Amino acid sequence: MKYKQIKPKKIYEQVAEALHEMIRTGQIKPGDKLDSVQQLAENFQVGRSAIREALSALKAMGLVEMRQGEGTFIRSFEAKQVTFPLSTAILMNKEDIGHLLEVRKIVETGASASAARNRTEKDLETMELVLEEMRLAQGDGELGEKADFKFHLALSAAAHNPLLSGLMDQISELMIETQRETRRLWLFSKQTTSEKLYDQHMEIYKAILKRDEELAREAMLSHLENVENILRKYFEETVHTEKSQ
Repeated sequence: MKYKQIKPKKIYEQVAEALHEMIRTGQIKPGDKLDSVQQLAENFQVGRSAIREALSALKAMGLVEMRQGEGTFIRSFEAKQVTFPLSTAILMNKEDIGHLLEVRKIVETGASASAARNRTEKDLETMELVLEEMRLAQGDGELGEKADFKFHLALSAAAHNPLLSGLMDQISELMIETQRETRRLWLFSKQTTSEKLYDQHMEIYKAILKRDEELAREAMLSHLENVENILRKYFEETVHTEKSQ
């Protein structure tokens, strides 16, 4: 008989779950200010890095916000946010998000090249419709996120490889979270605009339309590297903000 290996939880995961439970049960409420990173580290008897990563996970869920020079506060939220799987938000830390993006580079650049080779007219029509949704959704974060994710799914479907589609399904929930956070941070920081995000996806589509496998691969890689850069800057700024508390 084979048994599934039980992996021990990392310290920051335990801290995140403890804070998550305090929010869920109302021990800490919207508007409340959390103790400083140093004080939380002392309270939980863990290192400050574990506290920072735990707060990043809760921030990814939209449960806390970090205000420069003021501290970390509990946000107003819908009940479904507290019941959202914390395991997904836990992945919004620097190390694990790097692993996810590495997987996406491997899978999606290959998927783009395969889509350029195997796409049909119907596949192109589907991507065109999604791109139009993305264009019309400019300025609407939620609709933009949905269209963004639908484009990546349409692209993987255009590869006509069931194993590839299965891999995309496996990481789809994590992709949704990273895309939501990336678009929010990207647009909030004004490092790009929704138009530029649309243009990046359009470049991928054009390469697939031309059946140019290498160009499709390069366009997807460029897009994902932009995602990686904005998240890296986010983590750097988060650490800087928390150290000032």
